[in-house]
Amino acid sequence: MDFSLTREQELIKKLAQQFAENELEPVAEKVDHDHVFPEENFKKMASLGFTGIGVPSQYGGCDGGTLEKVIAVSEFAKKCMASAAILSIHLIAPQAINKYGNEEQKQRFLPKLTKGGALGAFALTEPNAGSDAGAAKTTAIYDPETDEYILNGTKCFISGGSRAEVLIIFALTQPEKGLKGMSAIIVEKGTLGFSTGKIESKMGLAGSETAELVFEDCRVPASNLLGKEGKGFKIAMEALDGARVGVGAQAVGVAEEAIDLSIKYSKERIQFGKPIAKLQGIQWYIADMATKTLAAKTLVQYAAYLEDVGKPFSQEAAMCKLNASENARFVTNLALQIHGGYGYMKDYPLERMYRDAKITEIYEGTSEIHKVVISRAVMSK
Repeated sequence: MDFSLTREQELIKKLAQQFAENELEPVAEKVDHDHVFPEENFKKMASLGFTGIGVPSQYGGCDGGTLEKVIAVSEFAKKCMASAAILSIHLIAPQAINKYGNEEQKQRFLPKLTKGGALGAFALTEPNAGSDAGAAKTTAIYDPETDEYILNGTKCFISGGSRAEVLIIFALTQPEKGLKGMSAIIVEKGTLGFSTGKIESKMGLAGSETAELVFEDCRVPASNLLGKEGKGFKIAMEALDGARVGVGAQAVGVAEEAIDLSIKYSKERIQFGKPIAKLQGIQWYIADMATKTLAAKTLVQYAAYLEDVGKPFSQEAAMCKLNASENARFVTNLALQIHGGYGYMKDYPLERMYRDAKITEIYEGTSEIHKVVISRAVMSK
């Protein structure tokens, strides 16, 4: 595997880095403090092509693949984890429609989600169906008289759910079949019978709104069925594999930034007559942080590579997400420790980064679920 970036990938990295420094970093603290969705920055992401990564240019995308997503998301996460999460989760919708949608659906929805600046969302989780997706109860019953699906049920913890204009909803079109009766249906904001419930108040990622979605006799055209009936669970699991690589990218980005801040601070902080960077204990902290983060980054890039070349990558997606997320918590914790009392204060970004990093161990599958996925894959060989 060649770890060097192509010229196009280097340009994406530079553009993402500049955008993160010039647009995301200046408002990151306000976004966190005020719990405000960075709407203007999302529109700028769209204008620069970030929201169309992985989608062909004929549909308004900028081509590329998972590695390009990893590059952009990691750079964003260095300066604003909420913005990185918004982009990473948004990309699930256009990439799923591009992969599973028919030509009419691609023409109709993808330009909105790419260059059009519309936010996308992916709704699988329900109050009693988190890690156990098979316990989902939301239904989408076909009405042959109107050629529509009638949705009823509630989704929870949906990132971007309150802001999204195009959502992929997973519901039971044949409830008696359980998971084999689950389908994926595209629902647009403003559809009669679809409303937003509670907006969650979270520990971190305050700028990325997490919402409850409510469907009450919500009628959606049958033409909005994504893929085939009964294939929803397969679509969800495959989409989650890619999403997990995105979470790994978020975790790598925040860890890399925490290391950079720690190095800078340790060289400037004078105690006992010398910079604390001269203390062996601090040097060992930095060594552990840097080594573990490079290992996490390499695993994330490997999983991205496998997806991009069309090879199976479910095991590697779970591994990279598990490893990178646990490392993000480890690194931000040590970085905060290096900063001491200053790191605990909101005047420094470390306390926000520490809070934001924690979610990477939870969403798109908990660490415990990933260990189940990994162990099954490894032990089945």
